[in-house]
Amino acid sequence: PHHVINRRHSLSAQAHHAGAPAPPRREKKRETPLALRASVFPRMHHQLKPPEAATLPRHLLEAHVVSLVRQCRSLRALRGAHARLLRLRLPRLTYAFALSKLLASCAASAPTAAAASYARSLFDQIPEPTAFCYNSLIRALATPSNPTTDAFLLYRRMLRAGSPSPNSFTVAFALKACAAVPALGKGRQLHSQAFRQGLEPSPYVQTGLLNLYARCEEVALARSVFDGMAEDKNLVAWSSMIGGYSRAGMVNEALDLFRDMQAAGVSPDEVTMVSVISACAKAGALDLGRWVHAFIDRKGIMVDLELSTALIDMYAKCGLIERARLVFDAMVERDTKAWSAMIVGLAMHGLAEDALGLFSRMLQLKIRPNNVTFIGVLSACAHNGLVDDGRRYWSTMQEMGIKASMENYGCMVDLLCRSGLLDEAYSFVTSMPILPNSVIWRNLLVASKSSNRTDIVGLASKKLFELEPQNPENYVLLSNLYALNSQWDRVRYMRKKMKDNNVTVVAGCSSIEINGYLHKFVVSDGSHPEIKEIRVVLREIADRVLRSGHKPWTAAVLHDVGEEEKEIALCEHSERLAIAYGLLKTKAPHVIRVVKNLRFCPDCHEVAKIISKSYGREIIVRDRVRFHRFIGGSCSCNDFW
Repeated sequence: PHHVINRRHSLSAQAHHAGAPAPPRREKKRETPLALRASVFPRMHHQLKPPEAATLPRHLLEAHVVSLVRQCRSLRALRGAHARLLRLRLPRLTYAFALSKLLASCAASAPTAAAASYARSLFDQIPEPTAFCYNSLIRALATPSNPTTDAFLLYRRMLRAGSPSPNSFTVAFALKACAAVPALGKGRQLHSQAFRQGLEPSPYVQTGLLNLYARCEEVALARSVFDGMAEDKNLVAWSSMIGGYSRAGMVNEALDLFRDMQAAGVSPDEVTMVSVISACAKAGALDLGRWVHAFIDRKGIMVDLELSTALIDMYAKCGLIERARLVFDAMVERDTKAWSAMIVGLAMHGLAEDALGLFSRMLQLKIRPNNVTFIGVLSACAHNGLVDDGRRYWSTMQEMGIKASMENYGCMVDLLCRSGLLDEAYSFVTSMPILPNSVIWRNLLVASKSSNRTDIVGLASKKLFELEPQNPENYVLLSNLYALNSQWDRVRYMRKKMKDNNVTVVAGCSSIEINGYLHKFVVSDGSHPEIKEIRVVLREIADRVLRSGHKPWTAAVLHDVGEEEKEIALCEHSERLAIAYGLLKTKAPHVIRVVKNLRFCPDCHEVAKIISKSYGREIIVRDRVRFHRFIGGSCSCNDFW
């Protein structure tokens, strides 16, 4: 190290000035290689020339290479170091060593397309690449723009070559590339090969497998790997498993594992907390989210940009948009993701004016929006029927050169469909430069249910069954459309078709958080341990609703049964069961918060307004599309959803 060298020279100078005799010459002859390396290194590093490079021992040249590469902090610096090494005209083996060090440093830098391209050019110049070189390039090729294809192909090329053989690091880097996509099929191939090559027990391979399966939401496989790890259940392993549960929406499992992690003495970091917060966001578990936020503050965990953004998303999705705004306003630094999360959150709550105002402020501050930002902007317009504004923002996005994603197209179709502009929506869909996905065709089909446009119904249903022949939602949607028109023969045909194709309906599910635990309900659910008490509350609700003058909208029950049976079915919809449980277990002014996996039933929406007024309770329901906030007999959506 330089400071050791300088200290030695300084002590020698002090001794000389103090009158001490100079060291005997024979001492220099017995100098160790390490000392020789240190003594010549400063001069070599700054003044090494091509003629001199040819005369120096290989280990000194390699020391120069290592020092030069270590000082590089950017891709540009690496290219500059490469140019300097080329001018030295290094011997063949030393130059190959230099290329491998440049390649490794390039792989460790930020994963960009430019870094990947440069890494490949370095690799191609190495005559006999080692496993270290293959590993470095596989790592470098895992870029966000092309995270798996090239990396996996290189791994297969290494297998075909036969030498060098892949090691545990090779498999671990290849698994990481597959997890980035994620590419489950390729990852399973790697798992199989790692098993055959005896590399599966490696902690690096196990961590890579755990991360892959967790990112692919294969939580059973991920948990199997996690439980089989005899060692190395480090922070990365715990965080990956918690993240897997979070992505799968298994909030109770994620939080249970988080508690186990603390009991095991493993301290979480900001990455772990992002996964825990995201689990709370998916489940709409506000109380748990608040507790986790307090835990972060109590433990002094660094709240970086990603964690702050996760907190904004959590509070917005848990129905506390005011707290989300406080987190956003308190951020010292905000990137595009943070702005987008806040705009999307405001849009979900139907606060179009606030969402669009924040977007204008974002543009004023010269922060470039992305696709997600415009999802929020266009959603805000769709939830409030702002057709002209939506068209204008769509043009703005194109003028800014932002390529529209499928979600952006979906938002625009949703805006037109909600506003009753069926012909314009149909024209927009059929002129899209990319093939519309099932969500867009479903929006078009829903919008056409009250029209006589059999051409749109026919085309949309045909496309849906081509794209998703096993998706029960498509069968149910078309069956419901026939039921609305009392075409019961066609309804029975659709149900028979579902049975013949082994398609199972996804039940409507609503959840409510009570005392830190999520309680889930499906329609006519009799499995809850307190179902008797819940049904007592339901009968009381039915009486109050009846006295208010409301008549059940039995048209929402799409079955060929009597009116009385339809009314009974409506009373036990999942959202109504969850609200009843909230009334049973909490008292005012506690807010009843419900999360539903499907769109709000129209009759349940009207009943929720009556409950909010009759019981004097605030009720917030998050359905698949947006938030509904019921206060005093009215809803924040203004009955437009």
